[in-house]
Amino acid sequence: MDEQRNTVTIPVGDAQLPADVMLPAQSVGVVLFAHGSGSSRHSPRNVSVARALNGRGLGTVLVDLLTPTEDEVDARTAELRFDIGLLASRLAGIVDWLAVERPAGDVPIGLFGASTGAAAALVAAASRADRVSAVVSRGGRPDLAADALAQVRTPTLLLVGGLDEEVITLNERALAELGEVGELRVVPGATHLFEEPGTLEQVADQAGSWFVTHLSR
Repeated sequence: MDEQRNTVTIPVGDAQLPADVMLPAQSVGVVLFAHGSGSSRHSPRNVSVARALNGRGLGTVLVDLLTPTEDEVDARTAELRFDIGLLASRLAGIVDWLAVERPAGDVPIGLFGASTGAAAALVAAASRADRVSAVVSRGGRPDLAADALAQVRTPTLLLVGGLDEEVITLNERALAELGEVGELRVVPGATHLFEEPGTLEQVADQAGSWFVTHLSR
């Protein structure tokens, strides 16, 4: 498969955010990743899922939502990784950039969020309902999206590990807020980070099917 890999800098407000863009030939859609607290665009789990999505003809954008300076502050204080408003506004800005710059062409946009990044993805989806066509949450904290949950109109898949009991409960509550656009699936035998053999592959497979279904025109 012909593919194009680039590292680009995406301007969002006053921030310049580095991103790794992977585009298969003739992408059917493009998926923007929002990593979880304390992670980065180099997260091995997100990179692994992104590669699986590429194999299904989906472009991927893995981006650092904090600048290097902000990252240094967050490493000391852990305050910015839970600033869902900031992270969501950055994501929304990148969605706008994708819609205008069209690195993958005129294709639908999806969001893949992990942990706190899932909350940011849902807030961004609520504010960009005309531009975001699908959302997948992996081990996410959709409860942190608060009032934005009821405003989401985008098909949303919540994937949670079967052994991640507290997060299952939080996702069940979020599902009630999402209503008919939401679906919750539990991956048996998986803990929060899906480190058990075969569990991350299940996430990639289910996410890939969800995005192909909802991003294909």
